[in-house]
Amino acid sequence: MMHNIMEYKGYVGSVEFSEEDLVFFGKVQGIRSLISYEGTSAAELVSDFHGAVDDYLEMCEKEGSEPEVAYKGSLNVRFRNSEIHRRIAVYAMMNSQSINSFIEEAVEAKLNALAATPQ
Repeated sequence: MMHNIMEYKGYVGSVEFSEEDLVFFGKVQGIRSLISYEGTSAAELVSDFHGAVDDYLEMCEKEGSEPEVAYKGSLNVRFRNSEIHRRIAVYAMMNSQSINSFIEEAVEAKLNALAATPQ
């Protein structure tokens, strides 16, 4: 199955292809630092992705800085329909939970359902 992402040491990288240059390329997602990689084959792309992440982590260690963490668990959710927001708030209050915990449970339930469904 074809996915347009790769994962390594907690970092998620995109996978794109340039038909013009006949090269795969991508960048690490979810952080401010620009970590990019490329390759002319899938194996070369994966290798360069791993190398780029390792180089980034090594550079942070040498500089004594903390590497950025992708997807730390905090995000801002906006609903197009304010009625959904109201219903979530009412449900959460009626069940003695926060809106955040309700949303986390709902998202986790959806992801678990997707994982249980054959692709």
